[in-house]
Amino acid sequence: MTARILVVDDVLPNVKLLEAKLSREYYDVLTAMNGPDALEIIEREVPDIVLLDVMMPGMDGFEVCAKIKANPNLMHIPVVMVTALSDTSDRVRGLEAGADDFLTKPVNDIALFARVRSLIRLKIMMDELRLREATSNNFGVANTEPLELDISGSRVLVVEDREIYARNINQALASQYVVSMAGTADAAMAAAQAGNVDLIIVSLSLQGTDGLRLCSHLRSMEESRQIPILILVDDTPDQMERLVRGLDLGVNDYLIRPVDQNELMARSQTQLRRKKYEDHLRDNYHMSMTLAVTDPLTGLYNRRYLESHLENLMLRAAQDNKPISLLALDIDHFKLVNDTHGHAAGDEVLKEFVARIKRCVRAIDLAARIGGEEFVVIMPDTPRETGMTVAERLRHSVAEALFAIPSLDLEIPITVSIGVSMSQGASDSPAAVLQRGDEALYVAKNAGRNMVVSDEQDGPKATAQVS
Repeated sequence: MTARILVVDDVLPNVKLLEAKLSREYYDVLTAMNGPDALEIIEREVPDIVLLDVMMPGMDGFEVCAKIKANPNLMHIPVVMVTALSDTSDRVRGLEAGADDFLTKPVNDIALFARVRSLIRLKIMMDELRLREATSNNFGVANTEPLELDISGSRVLVVEDREIYARNINQALASQYVVSMAGTADAAMAAAQAGNVDLIIVSLSLQGTDGLRLCSHLRSMEESRQIPILILVDDTPDQMERLVRGLDLGVNDYLIRPVDQNELMARSQTQLRRKKYEDHLRDNYHMSMTLAVTDPLTGLYNRRYLESHLENLMLRAAQDNKPISLLALDIDHFKLVNDTHGHAAGDEVLKEFVARIKRCVRAIDLAARIGGEEFVVIMPDTPRETGMTVAERLRHSVAEALFAIPSLDLEIPITVSIGVSMSQGASDSPAAVLQRGDEALYVAKNAGRNMVVSDEQDGPKATAQVS
């Protein structure tokens, strides 16, 4: 896993030492000796990680970090502050400026590479989400409302089986967040699976279970895979070794005991704000994907999704030797509705038509709008006879009751013509099934409309006449 890393320090030997260590691990290393040069390089090169010295003349590391995090185009770049300062207040100040972590001089190689690997994974994920959002923006289907990173009321799960430690954590966080406690791994897993957690804090010193194994399970579960995990470790060689393993497992951050409440609050805030941002990117992506494959008026899938879905269904049906029936539907004389009553009335008819389709088909069937008044229903594991029965039921449902147009205080009659086709084994194709359905529909339209016609092997046959 390679990456481009910017090292910023005003002391040349420090720069050369970090550059040598990182280059030896095949990272691409950039360097800067002061804050303004660093900001210029970041704007131009957009590195994957910034290792930033705190104590620099002129513009110190805190100010540089704050400027990076204030830039919407750069705020996703992880910043690790490298410092000789050990005062908790300095760490809190750095975290409030947006720093993702701290390394203390002299830099420990194991801690350095563990943190770099962890942050590179985070950066890769963020880059992918941001790329998807940019693509959605290009198509005009992303949510462009300003992002509000309000994390008050976020839900924090604390996994700690020692009462005094649990009480101290709760005291630090309860004023701003909803804190729940779990004393065992089973309780923690159950709480995470419930899907109402924004941050998980896990003690690696749990007496009844292996905290690291719990972190591994949380990372493997679908419900908790995206939840940030902050671990609490004791300042012992064994725990430091377990910390490195935890970072490799996907743990997001850590605190070393004794835990300072201000630093706990700052680190929790950092993780919660990042999760809020990631959730925003994911929600934007899922919304854009939904808009890309659905019809905005009716909520049905569009032709693009239909063709892809039908292809997958036919591959599975061929393997299982099961049939697929397809209904091609066209609302009769729909242009006359628009010309007589207006397009708003036509939209009301379309929405009611879709409601009647949904009442007549199963949950596993897929309905799609492929044109103005043209629709298709795909029915997996369905023989032709059953497809014909459903088509006739749908035809009758449309014709039996007038369509209401509330805006005009009007009710009008609507009918539908339907063509039915069925898949014909492994040699068949989605395009052929769709074409046969269209041909049967064409016959139904030419034969007088308001009827169901099946595309049989020896040619289209009407099995339900005009009612």
